[in-house]
Amino acid sequence: MTANPSALNKTMAAGNATAIIIAAYNAEATLAHAVHSALAEPETAEICIADDASTDRTLAIAQELASTDARIKIIPLASNGGPSIARNAALAATRSPWITILDADDYLLPGRLSRLHAIANDADFIGDALIRTPTGVKPAWRPRSLVPNALTLTDFLLGNLGDAKGALDLGFLKPLMRRSFLDTHAIKYRTEMRLGEDYELYARALALGARFVVCGEAGYVSVERQGSLSKDHSETDLQRLRDCDDAIAQLRPLSSAESTALKRHWASVDRRLQWRRLISAVKTRDPASALSTFRSPDAALYLCGKLAEQAWLRSTGRGPRALSTEAAR
Repeated sequence: MTANPSALNKTMAAGNATAIIIAAYNAEATLAHAVHSALAEPETAEICIADDASTDRTLAIAQELASTDARIKIIPLASNGGPSIARNAALAATRSPWITILDADDYLLPGRLSRLHAIANDADFIGDALIRTPTGVKPAWRPRSLVPNALTLTDFLLGNLGDAKGALDLGFLKPLMRRSFLDTHAIKYRTEMRLGEDYELYARALALGARFVVCGEAGYVSVERQGSLSKDHSETDLQRLRDCDDAIAQLRPLSSAESTALKRHWASVDRRLQWRRLISAVKTRDPASALSTFRSPDAALYLCGKLAEQAWLRSTGRGPRALSTEAAR
C-alpha cells in the first residue's frame, strides 16, 4: 500500500490538500482510470468513493484500488439514492480543506489541481471549463495560462438557460470548493434532486456570498457518453429543478438583475416541464391536462414551437420522432 500514514498526514496538513469525491454507480469500466488520474495529483490527500449500490463490479474494483493506496476510502451505500446522497456521504467522510467532484467516468489530466490552486487566492469556488471528448478519444489539449474571472449569481443563472448556456457549461462545473465555506453555511447537496443538483448547490452558494471564479480548461476531462443521467429525467426531476429556484429566492433579498435572471431560469425549466406534461396528457388522452400545460404565454409559445417542430419533422419524412425522446431536449 502506498502513501504511508506520516506522508498522508503531511499532505493533509498542506493548505492545498484536496479531497476528491467520486459518486460511483455501475462504473466498473471507468472507475479505475478516474481514480488513478486523481492519485497522480500531488494535492490529492483523500479520495472517497461512495458506491451507490452498484449492481456490477464497481464496489469490488473500488476495494481493490483502496488496498493499494491509503488515501482511498470507500462508502458502500445500501440502496441507490442518486448522486446527491452519495456525494453528501463522501463529504461527511473527508476533512481536507478543499474538495472537488470527479465523476466516475471522467478523469483528470496531470496538473489540473495545481493549476486551479495557483489562481485560487481568496476564492471559495474555482471552476474550470470542461474538456469534452467522446468515449475512447484522448483529448488534444495543452496547458495554457489561466485567467480567473469572477462569476456572479446573475451570470451563473443566465449561463444555465438550456440552449442559451455559455461555453463553460456552468451547471456542470466540477470546481474546487473551500470546505470552510460549505461548513459555515451548512451547504450540502439537496438529496431529493437527481437532476441539476450541481446547479442548485452553486446557485445557493453564490446567493450566500461565495466568491466564485471561473477560468479556461485546466485539465478536467468530461467523457461524452450515451445514457447520461442529465438527459434521463422525469417530470418530478424537472419540477424539483424548477422549484429549487423558489427556495434560492428566499435566501436573501435579490437585486433586480438577480431576480430577473432567476425568473428566466425558472421559466426555462418550466417550459421543459410543461412539454413533458403535454406528452403524458396526449398519451393518456387527457385533454384537460393537455390544455393546462399552456399555463402562461411563455409556456404556450414554447409548446407551440415544439408542436410545429414535430409537424415539420413528420411532413418532411424525418419522423415520426417519439415525443418522449423529444421531451428531454
